[in-house]
Amino acid sequence: MGRILLIGGIHGDEYSSISILFKWMDILNEHHSGLFHWHVLPLANPDGLLRETSQRQNENGVDLNRNFPSADWDELALEYWVERTGRNDRRFPGTWPASEPEVAWLVQHIASFQPDIIVSVHAPYHLVDYDGPPEAPEKLGDLYLSKLGVYPGSLGNYAGIDLNTPVVTIELPYAGIMPDNSHIDRMWTDLVAWLRTELSKRG
Repeated sequence: MGRILLIGGIHGDEYSSISILFKWMDILNEHHSGLFHWHVLPLANPDGLLRETSQRQNENGVDLNRNFPSADWDELALEYWVERTGRNDRRFPGTWPASEPEVAWLVQHIASFQPDIIVSVHAPYHLVDYDGPPEAPEKLGDLYLSKLGVYPGSLGNYAGIDLNTPVVTIELPYAGIMPDNSHIDRMWTDLVAWLRTELSKRG
């Protein structure tokens, strides 16, 4: 029915966003129905995770989710970082768009795979965020839709707004604690049901 790109670990200190993808890959291995063509990237920021102390940013101190080459990056990314975050190190967008190898690779992979929908897992806001067309999922498990808006250089801005590719952002409740197995299963079931519904509309 379509191509789905599933990404975890854009932020290296959001451990649950990585672990849950391995849980979902186990489900796919056992129950994959062939409905979708999946590409699963469980850890987009290995250097951030594997430091002695894990961090949000990559090895260069860049927040990968502010480094995507969104159309507004040149105009707004550094200004936003200075004026809205007070030069917060955890939100540094880099010195130019897609300056980081992890982001450059993801941009290349999106271009080659051409996903119909991107699902990106984060923590710890306990909600579902959404950017792009057509209609967002209202709930996944016990996570409910609450749009956070777009930021210069975010994946949602770059893919959802600029490329017109729907981006579902799953914000788990905790960065360091996994949801229980029943919640993991419910989120997955709800996600697959929503994917089926949305992709069936495209004929």
